[in-house]
Amino acid sequence: MAAPEPPVLPPLRTVIRDFGLGARKSLGQHFLLDLNLCARIARSAGDLTQATVFEIGPGPGGLTRALLDAGAARVIAIERDARCVEAFRVLSEAYGDRAQVVAADALKTDLAELAPAPRRIVANLPYNVGTPLLIGWLKRINDFEGLTLMFQKEVADRLAAEPRSKDYGRLSVITQWLCEVRPDFNVAKTAFTPPPKVASTVVSLTPRPAPLAPAPWEALETVTAAAFGQRRKMIRSSLKKLGLDLEALGLDPTQRAEELSVEQFCAIARAL
Repeated sequence: MAAPEPPVLPPLRTVIRDFGLGARKSLGQHFLLDLNLCARIARSAGDLTQATVFEIGPGPGGLTRALLDAGAARVIAIERDARCVEAFRVLSEAYGDRAQVVAADALKTDLAELAPAPRRIVANLPYNVGTPLLIGWLKRINDFEGLTLMFQKEVADRLAAEPRSKDYGRLSVITQWLCEVRPDFNVAKTAFTPPPKVASTVVSLTPRPAPLAPAPWEALETVTAAAFGQRRKMIRSSLKKLGLDLEALGLDPTQRAEELSVEQFCAIARAL
């Protein structure tokens, strides 16, 4: 049976005009109006037909349309801007129960309470809260099948960075500890309205069946904060306050933080 034709919807610029959706800097809003690019993001997320897909900050709804047209079982958008919540009715009327919006702050929202598994997150994240949102989801990573997210390129580079590279840091360690990281493609700043000051990258995160190595979350945060807080120093100096015997852990105390693998950071965290 052929897939149903997507509904006929007004152009995104018409939605912006009709609902007064001028982008607000305070909300980190940069709207993606290229529907082909939105469709490419949806394809990067893989098969969505069995999942509830959470989107953060749908704006005028370009990515939401792409997710629904890609066959997402349901899209639940989390939106704190009342204007965009009102504009979402264009999608609710067209797609019925498959398109829902929750007026809330994503930083304060437990997505697992809103829908049963399987769950995915696909979103063009507001730049000003992208990293805090990711950390919150990583703490609950077993709630999700996968995350396909757009970040500032420099943040995406940190997520995927390998040891001995300038971008390798705390975010690299904690993300790679829990997920396989796949940078998908870059997005030029000119693709947005209004254009941000930096380029962006779409990244897919696939939760690992088990963390890369055993480690308590809080201890790993403490260790990586200490090590990368003084990343130019040898770990015998940057980790001195933790009172650990690094050589007993099989580590060279003259190494610097950027030289340690995720597994080595986990070993330090376990000792702590």
